[in-house]
Amino acid sequence: MKQYLELMQKVLDEGTQKNDRTGTGTLSIFGHQMRFNLQDGFPLVTTKRCHLRSIIHELLWFLQGNTNIAYLHENNVTIWDEWADENGDLGPVYGKQWRAWPTPDGRHIDQITTVLNQLKNDPDS
Repeated sequence: MKQYLELMQKVLDEGTQKNDRTGTGTLSIFGHQMRFNLQDGFPLVTTKRCHLRSIIHELLWFLQGNTNIAYLHENNVTIWDEWADENGDLGPVYGKQWRAWPTPDGRHIDQITTVLNQLKNDPDS
């Protein structure tokens, strides 16, 4: 948490003004890295409440390649509700893109499977 708070202060003190798609502007610092020893625990930002169960279900939903909020509703997760259509569909959100990225020739790439295979078969690539 200390690293995160120090970075936020650095952004406020030294950040460069950038335009963004919303027109409100942002402050940014290029290329900053933080490293965490996971033996000390997971580096979750604790300056705001995080509902871990919802985070886990959302990640599982993404990994399934889902685009419909039915699974989320079954698990009392409502974060995507306002963007769903009347059938609960969101269109090609993260899970769809991760599991079925369209190629120019009409095929689809399962990016999660590709990454897992690369980690198993060529971990130094």
